[in-house]
Amino acid sequence: MDYRFLSFGISDIGLTRDGNEDSALISKTHLAVADGMGGHAGGEVASKIAIEQFSALIPTLSGIKIDSESKSDLFRELVNLIDAEILKISNDKPELSGMGTTFTALQLVGSMLELLHIGDSRCYLLRKKKLKQLSYDHTVMQELIEQGRLTKSEIADHPQRALLTQALMGNSGIEPVLISYESKLDDRILLCTDGLSNLLSDQEITEILTENEDADIPNVLVQKTKAKGAPDNVTVIYARVVEDKAAEKTEEIKLLGAASK
Repeated sequence: MDYRFLSFGISDIGLTRDGNEDSALISKTHLAVADGMGGHAGGEVASKIAIEQFSALIPTLSGIKIDSESKSDLFRELVNLIDAEILKISNDKPELSGMGTTFTALQLVGSMLELLHIGDSRCYLLRKKKLKQLSYDHTVMQELIEQGRLTKSEIADHPQRALLTQALMGNSGIEPVLISYESKLDDRILLCTDGLSNLLSDQEITEILTENEDADIPNVLVQKTKAKGAPDNVTVIYARVVEDKAAEKTEEIKLLGAASK
């Protein structure tokens, strides 16, 4: 049985930022969020590059003539394509030097979820009202937690909280790891930038995902961050895994945030 995503998304500037450095993508079998960083609009440019490179690859990834293993290889290669384009633009425009982006993306191949992840934007799975973080935070704080030098409760106001150990900056040299999960009908997926995950607890996220209609969830999540001050851009993609009954295999792609400009 083939599955698809029933998806809804929002990218919001938040309450204190002057611009939106987040970008996102929604299609019926692909989802992604990217959180850019860098001065002189570099963050906007970097996250847009990531999402545009993904968007350009989706027609190939969705092709019926390409086998599952090849789709996985192409999806993994996406990290190198993004890195190369960021490097090219940085060289062409020195004022953008140092720009970078996180990148968290999912593709649905048949009934398998494949996760490609760099940075601290997150991917969650809600199944039977239990929330699980599928992505790993590539941050200094996460490393300190795993070393036992800090607890989760100690990182909320830590000055190095936002320091990444991995990001796509044009010369990252990252060897991407593709993680696969078997999806089930009615699985709920949440992709978000840290503008959401830094403010809302797992319990708060779970309650919102289980107590609201699908189409309302992104807006409810964003409004919850605004009630807490929303100091950063907030990008949210919520999707439910449903059966793909459509004969049409082409994918309509929707871009959000900086990538939509």
